[in-house]
Amino acid sequence: MNKTLSVFIGVLMGTSAFAQSDSNLGIIPAPVSITKNAGTFLLDKTTVLVHTDADGAKMGDLLNAFIVGRGGFALREVKTATAGQKAIVLTSAGADKLPNEGYNINISAKQVTLVGKGAGLFYAVESLMQMMPEKNGDKIALPIVSVKDYPRFSYRGAMLDVSRHFFPVSFVKKYIDQLAFYKINTFHWHLTDDQGWRLEIKKYPKLTEIGSSRNGSVIGHYPGNGNYLTPVKGFYTQEEAKEIVKYAAAKYITVIPEIELPGHASAAIASYPELSCFPDRDTFISDKTPWAGSQKGKQVQQTWGVFDDIFVPSENTFTFLNNILDEVIAIFPSKYIHIGGDEAPKTYWKESPFCQALMKEKGLKDEHELQSYFIQTIEKHVNGKGRSIIGWDEILEGGLAPNATVMSWRGEDGGIAAAQQNHDVIMTPGSMGLYIDHKQSNSPDEPVTIGGFAPYQKIYAYDPVPKVLTADQRKYIKGVQANMWTEYIKTPEKAENHAFPRILALSEIAWSPVERKDLKNFSEERLPAHLARLDKMNVNYWVPTPIGQSDKTLTGSEFTIDLKVPVKGGKIYYSIDLSRPSENAFLYTGPVKITVPQGEKRVLKTIVVAPSGRRSVTTETVLNNGAPDVKADAKK
Repeated sequence: MNKTLSVFIGVLMGTSAFAQSDSNLGIIPAPVSITKNAGTFLLDKTTVLVHTDADGAKMGDLLNAFIVGRGGFALREVKTATAGQKAIVLTSAGADKLPNEGYNINISAKQVTLVGKGAGLFYAVESLMQMMPEKNGDKIALPIVSVKDYPRFSYRGAMLDVSRHFFPVSFVKKYIDQLAFYKINTFHWHLTDDQGWRLEIKKYPKLTEIGSSRNGSVIGHYPGNGNYLTPVKGFYTQEEAKEIVKYAAAKYITVIPEIELPGHASAAIASYPELSCFPDRDTFISDKTPWAGSQKGKQVQQTWGVFDDIFVPSENTFTFLNNILDEVIAIFPSKYIHIGGDEAPKTYWKESPFCQALMKEKGLKDEHELQSYFIQTIEKHVNGKGRSIIGWDEILEGGLAPNATVMSWRGEDGGIAAAQQNHDVIMTPGSMGLYIDHKQSNSPDEPVTIGGFAPYQKIYAYDPVPKVLTADQRKYIKGVQANMWTEYIKTPEKAENHAFPRILALSEIAWSPVERKDLKNFSEERLPAHLARLDKMNVNYWVPTPIGQSDKTLTGSEFTIDLKVPVKGGKIYYSIDLSRPSENAFLYTGPVKITVPQGEKRVLKTIVVAPSGRRSVTTETVLNNGAPDVKADAKK
């Protein structure tokens, strides 16, 4: 068994049992169709595993390893099954008639048949594993069922910013494992920004000698209340980047690199000051910014935000960027190369005699058109290498590059405008919950974040296809993506806490038909078991608050508190004496009746404790019966 496969099997072994009474059989994302029939297929050690090609053999290894962990036995692998023999068959026969990445699962009393090719067969195996219950005695009972499934969108993405804070290769692989398990097929790797350049470029070694390290970072929320005074450094060698690409490809994930331009370029300019409009100017540092080390010359930024010192649009800069992109293209085989294009202030361009002369020479009416010229110059080079650019929606300003794909992050307007111009679009609006660095609840226990409010329910409610588009324009919406910016995410553990369970909600809006979405089924039937799986795997997911509890004030005199545990095997503890609940508080075992006398209030506080001991934030509900110090929000 190859090393990549053996590591991924570890991701699957912790999968907990799923209730087969669930209409979706515990599968996330929900399949296109499930047809159930009476009866079961009894999987035991007499069952054989049938496959006839390399794809089938690879997926057979994956499935067999899971069955060993789940049932305690391995299946004998054969080319064909004898008449009447119980078998699991992995086949590509008929897969050419399925949609891209699609698969079928058909289970009868004697045979389980998985049909798919490439990613489709991989996803079939994942879905079978998700629906497989714990063994009963020496057998695993699978329902008689037919599953037909394929993705709604061809692009299902997750972005990780490794520039603001660096994450090791081991974590990147662990993250990719989880993305693959939920049928996310694109890993967008944000490798460069003002706070760090994270990819080795052999032609320009100073990018990592200088640009991959900053002297410190602000403490707390921007603009900060101090500086950690600790260097933040790190980069990926080209060999490590190739290793990540290969690792992801084995799980049918494409890695898209992002090299930011023309803005967010402080780390590059600190390495090569001639890339600035004003090479001799010191990096501007606000007197409100706590700073570590020298403030002379060009500096890698230690705080967050948008900075005026961006790439000068000179031939030297274009040669520099084209040489970088040539090395990037040699590492990453993806169709798309992300070139950023966002948040590029025009202040230095307006002040620069060179930029003003260039605008006059090229007949450009303003700096927005100069940015369009910059992007189009880069696009010509990338297109000449057989690739396409993708950029944030600011690349629309001043005129969209001819073959560019737009990533719409500032709401939906950029995506709508691009689709109306017949350009491909990836929807990723922060306003719809897809910025997963935002906070997940309003509890004061939430860690420091950039702001915003993006619970998984908000993501789940989002439809990436804007209703204002015509039927013809809607075909340009190629997919949806969640973005994790890491200004306030310093560790792998916090990154996991921000990612999960929101990635699971993303997977469903990216894969499942709109009519198959069901928040109640997702949050109460399927998600609790999947979170228990993550719990066993030591993934530091965000533990949801009790299902059914409001954080609004309720008014009345008699209250019945009816809650559900959001993690399988977890427990809810509660208090009404103003203390912070823990295992020392009341254990919730069923509906609780609380009486509040006239003129008084009670504060219900809860916490969820998962089987591992991980716990949720504290949630408070004020139960008010005319207390003078309470402003009513809602009636019970």
